[in-house]
Amino acid sequence: MTDFSSHRSDWWRQAVVYQVYPRSFADADGDGLGDLRGIAGRLPHLAALGVDALWLSPFYPSELADGGYDVADHRDVDPRLGDLADFDALVAEAHRLGLKVIVDVVPNHTSHRHVWFQEALAAGPGSAARERYVFRDGRGPAGELPPTDWQSVFGGSAWQRVPDGQWYLHLFAREQPDLNWDHPEVREDFRTTLRFWSDRGVDGFRVDVAHALAKDLAEPLRDLGTTDLSGEEALHRLPPGAHPFYDRDEVHEIYRDWRRLLDSYSPPRTAVAEAWVPGARRALYARPDELDQAFNFEYLQAGWDAEEIRAVITDSLAGARAVGASATWVLSNHDVVRHASRLMLPPGADGDAWLLSGGRVPRVDEGAGLRRARAATLLMLALPGSSYLYQGEELGLPEVADLPVDVLQDPVWEQTGRIRKGRDGCRVPLPWTATGPSYGFGAAGAWLPQPPGFARYAVAAQDGVAGSTLELYRAALRLRRKLLEGEELAWAREAPPGVLSFARHDGWRCVSNLSDASVPSPPGEVLLSSVPLDGGGPLPPDTTVWLA
Repeated sequence: MTDFSSHRSDWWRQAVVYQVYPRSFADADGDGLGDLRGIAGRLPHLAALGVDALWLSPFYPSELADGGYDVADHRDVDPRLGDLADFDALVAEAHRLGLKVIVDVVPNHTSHRHVWFQEALAAGPGSAARERYVFRDGRGPAGELPPTDWQSVFGGSAWQRVPDGQWYLHLFAREQPDLNWDHPEVREDFRTTLRFWSDRGVDGFRVDVAHALAKDLAEPLRDLGTTDLSGEEALHRLPPGAHPFYDRDEVHEIYRDWRRLLDSYSPPRTAVAEAWVPGARRALYARPDELDQAFNFEYLQAGWDAEEIRAVITDSLAGARAVGASATWVLSNHDVVRHASRLMLPPGADGDAWLLSGGRVPRVDEGAGLRRARAATLLMLALPGSSYLYQGEELGLPEVADLPVDVLQDPVWEQTGRIRKGRDGCRVPLPWTATGPSYGFGAAGAWLPQPPGFARYAVAAQDGVAGSTLELYRAALRLRRKLLEGEELAWAREAPPGVLSFARHDGWRCVSNLSDASVPSPPGEVLLSSVPLDGGGPLPPDTTVWLA
């Protein structure tokens, strides 16, 4: 049996990590916004679920221009969510329950309210304070044009002009000015941040936009020659490492420096990179002298197609193996359409387009989506490596795609000219009870409205109910601890079209029917299945089974 002991320094290699989006998890003070005391009070839910760690999305002081990723102080707690004493109590309670704690660190940018940026605005062009960020003069006769054609991930130019005429870079919202990682003060400040949270007992870090820190800021700045959002298209067009602000080779020097710091703790602190780069390049972030893991977004982006998923699994395992890391798997997070809905979109459909305001979009069958999501989850949990779960997926929550436009808060909404609704639909607060003003989220309402259908997904409505999605997750995680051994799998030599079949250590097997027709039932003792099975009957579509 795999040793999941918290005393292992490499506990992360095959861990199940549960992402908590603090503002939407649980509200202890009744103001409609989730908070740290709310999270601490619900930690027994995570312990009972059977996860190994929780990952906290940003809880730092922020005006919420980008859901908390616009950080005004990287070493404090937003007073609406609590204070440092509340954070310490949360970590202590998590550790008491045997849970590790991972926190988001956001090194690419700050909030425009950060003391450094306010100093930069006051100091003016050419000042030392502006050197911590990326300020440039504009183009055109009066400097009225942006310095380059670089685009923001959220839409529009990645440059914002300030009253004195200069422009500053923001790859995300205009309230998120990019830091200049060539500046020694920036590097030392984040070393201080890593030490600050590590000293408070944090076990690891999730590194936001890990691929964007190093930028080619030599004059003249280079145009990309495209209006592609965020410049991601150019990652595939330009030679490796040649993009002006994504996945540059120099970024790895930063993480080698971080690794030396993280290894100075006992046990060493872990880190996982959010790096939206091609697979072979992504694995470099997880080399032994850098970060331990990197998120595998190819798996999340794969369609409901057996051959496509098999290729992604094979390539991901090979990439991780090549650098001595373990693979990572994720189906949902705070940035994407929940997989109970996404997996039901037509092949090739754009999840963002599905969220167009007023658009004519396909209706998603919630029942069929839940069935497919359960099958996808059992498949993921059978794979070697770490699985990252997103809060609410253990309840089978669908995307809330029809939020009224007057409640939307994601910057994508405004920066795309109120066309794309953005990511609020996967961030709607969790239902804990089947009744009440916010289904048990808090004493008052929730900061985003919960649809009436959330009542049937509530924790209380599923707890102890045989066959519920919550009980399926609990059973799968208990069994996973007993079965998961090693970091290899063996594909079946033959499998029906549309079926994935592989064996793990000691011969237990996972079989997933991703086709639209039943297939002959695979031989063996059924250990767990995503839907109830008739003994000896065929394996239905959209079903995963674990077999001895």
